[in-house]
Order: sequence, then structure tokens, then C-alpha cells
Amino acid sequence: MEAWPIVYRKNRTRKAKGFSTAELKEADMDAKSAVKLGLPVDPRRRSKHEENVKVLKQYFEDLKEPERPENKKTEG
Repeated sequence: MEAWPIVYRKNRTRKAKGFSTAELKEADMDAKSAVKLGLPVDPRRRSKHEENVKVLKQYFEDLKEPERPENKKTEG
């Protein structure tokens, strides 16, 4: 799963270069840990968008719940 932030520019939304530190802080993550996980971080951004915080929280929930393969019994 990939997580990409969005920003609002000239009455449109576009893909941002990275998550702001304020968005990471609200999602209980610091910038170093986010970079280690492969998330893009843009320290120049000052804005905080709720959509990006929701994306981050969903991403972290998916990381915490690993997929378990179902045990398939073969008859034989």
C-alpha cells in the first residue's frame, strides 16, 4: 500500500511531495520513523490537511495488522 499526501493549489488538489511534520505529529509519528517506513516527508510544508492525517492513520493500521494466510487442509 502506498500513501501519498495531497495539497490544495489554485482551487485544485494535487499530489504533494511529502507529508508535513504537523500531519505526522497528529498521526503519532515522527519524521525519522516515517522515512524509515518509506513515507515521503516534506519538512518545508507548514499546512496540515485532515485528509492526509486520515491516510496516515489508515496506513499505520494496515501495518499493525499483518495478513495471515489461511491454513488450507488438503484431503489425501
